[in-house]
Amino acid sequence: MKNIKSHFVFTKEQRSGVFVLLVLIVVFQCVYFFADFTTDEFNEVDQHKIAAFQKEIDSLALVKQSKKYEVHPYNPNFITDYKGYVLGMSVEEIDCLHDFRKLNKYVNSAKEFQKITQVSDSLLLVMSPKFKFPDWVTRKNRSNAYAVSYQKDLNKAEAKDIHKATNLEYKLAYRIVNFRKKLNGFLSFNQLNDVYNLSEEDIKKVKQKFVLKTTPNIKKININLASASELAELVYINEYMAVNIVDERVLREGYKSLDELKYVTHFPIEKLDRIKLYLTIN
Repeated sequence: MKNIKSHFVFTKEQRSGVFVLLVLIVVFQCVYFFADFTTDEFNEVDQHKIAAFQKEIDSLALVKQSKKYEVHPYNPNFITDYKGYVLGMSVEEIDCLHDFRKLNKYVNSAKEFQKITQVSDSLLLVMSPKFKFPDWVTRKNRSNAYAVSYQKDLNKAEAKDIHKATNLEYKLAYRIVNFRKKLNGFLSFNQLNDVYNLSEEDIKKVKQKFVLKTTPNIKKININLASASELAELVYINEYMAVNIVDERVLREGYKSLDELKYVTHFPIEKLDRIKLYLTIN
């Protein structure tokens, strides 16, 4: 038993080695804790990489969220804060919609939605295909769109256009077009009163569906200089009436006002407003 050596008994060389090892450990620990191995350049590059990596992670998260959140048809009047955020609306745009709804009002079209919220055209293009309004609103919008689509120029419309827009009989639509040709174009909707057998209700329908955009090129006739034959060229004046107008002009030594035509014998006073469109006194 006396010949067995302890594990903790070292030779002189071993004790020196252990001492050197301990010294080296202490030195390395001091260097590790007190020395700064980083540089500004390294930190700057590292921060850029970290920011880029974080941005990529965020974008992937958004893509994953958008895929998870499937947008079904919805009524834009009831967009919540969360739904508006998912759809891409800003806080201000969502608040504008909510403030409008607090007035107990509703948006009834994509155009009105954009007007209230001020969303961009690109965002509206993405959102509007999913808008779902009540059936009565949809029918109303279709009716309005149909009405607007027929706001055509009456001076350029064909008989078939008039018939389709107003449901007037074809013969009445053709009479309107034929009378327009004689006039070289309508100057006023009141001239529809001179179309044969066209009722007030028919005229109202035409006025609702059409407009007078183009002005006919009309050269007015000087009533104080024109001969009876020149006056008779007007649709509203026949040869007999033209002679009476010239006779009255002689008696008056010239007309001072077009309203004086009402004193001409057998003059159609009810058409004076339309006839005045083609005449002048100077």
